[in-house]
Amino acid sequence: MRITTTIKSLVTAIAAGVCLAGVAQAADTTDVKLGYAGPLTGPQAHYGEDMQNGLLLAIEEANKKGIKLDGKVAKFELNSKDDQADPKTGVTVAQQLVDADVHGILGHFNSGTTIPASQVYHDAGLPQIAMATAPQYTTQGYESAFRMMTSDTQQGAAVGKFIVEDLKAKKVAIIDDRTAYGQGLADEVEKAVKAAGGQIVRREYTNDKANDFTAILTNIKGSAPDAVFFGGLDAQSGPMKKQWVTLGLNVPFLSGEMTRSDTFLKLAGDAAEGTYASLAGVPLDQMPAGKAFLQAYKARFKKDPGVYAPYAYDGAWNMITAMEQAGSSDPEKYLPMLKKLNRKGATSDHIAYDDKGNLKEVSVTMYQVKGGKWEMVKTMVGESK
Repeated sequence: MRITTTIKSLVTAIAAGVCLAGVAQAADTTDVKLGYAGPLTGPQAHYGEDMQNGLLLAIEEANKKGIKLDGKVAKFELNSKDDQADPKTGVTVAQQLVDADVHGILGHFNSGTTIPASQVYHDAGLPQIAMATAPQYTTQGYESAFRMMTSDTQQGAAVGKFIVEDLKAKKVAIIDDRTAYGQGLADEVEKAVKAAGGQIVRREYTNDKANDFTAILTNIKGSAPDAVFFGGLDAQSGPMKKQWVTLGLNVPFLSGEMTRSDTFLKLAGDAAEGTYASLAGVPLDQMPAGKAFLQAYKARFKKDPGVYAPYAYDGAWNMITAMEQAGSSDPEKYLPMLKKLNRKGATSDHIAYDDKGNLKEVSVTMYQVKGGKWEMVKTMVGESK
């Protein structure tokens, strides 16, 4: 009887000790919730997943580092929402993230969802670092808005100059999908082509759900351009390039970073050959910590990263670093640190923001499909203006 009582007492004491240890451990940590919204279903899900994976990799590394915020070890977690690449859904999930009391926003992916959602975050006082490249995102005057990538203004200027000066194309036709991203990039390419002495001989429009471009391409063929630029997604540029070849168009076809993907190569098949695409930054193997990032990403997700993962990774670390420097996850305290951030990341040795939230360092690389693979053609590096 005494033995049984002693055992029960011992078990009770151990249980109490474990409970107290758990309470003490919980008291020594603080949960830091970072919100993410992007397309996680539908035809753009591969973009959203790639971005999300980059964020997760950074957050998991930060948790291993044992960063202290507000006197406690921070436990970072990602609260993900599927905005379906739809502006209305984007605003809805933005409010859901605000209501979930997240400490900062890493997203959205598309410009079309980012821009309307940014007002929700601004009104809530939440810093937002988005992948969105449309100029309008950082021209709204929101001090809470920051980018992960080069803007369309910066990228379009480089592409337009490349078309006229490197490809020697004087007559250019342009197509865009009417999304904030596609139209914005196409508009900037048009400006740059004209500034470089080129002429726009045709401007056509489609949408991000279309798959038949025969009429548009026939009209463009009739204008006899020296090159054609498409602003839009790989889901459209892939079949567009196949129809392009079928119609016998044999001038350079160019697009933006959403086309520089494995999905485009699969959709276009043999017709992908010769296609040009621009991409912010430098090739992964030339990024300062590109090789280390590639190894870490493959070890974690068992596949190669896409275009957006390293920029998402740096975007997450930008926010986490600002929090660490402020010693707090309070947006009011770490926002000033984000504004004056200057750090070495995976994608660049000089990550810093201008007064609008654009990245100060501007680099754009042109790629071309050769032998069924994307190969680097030229990198242009400058500073934001």
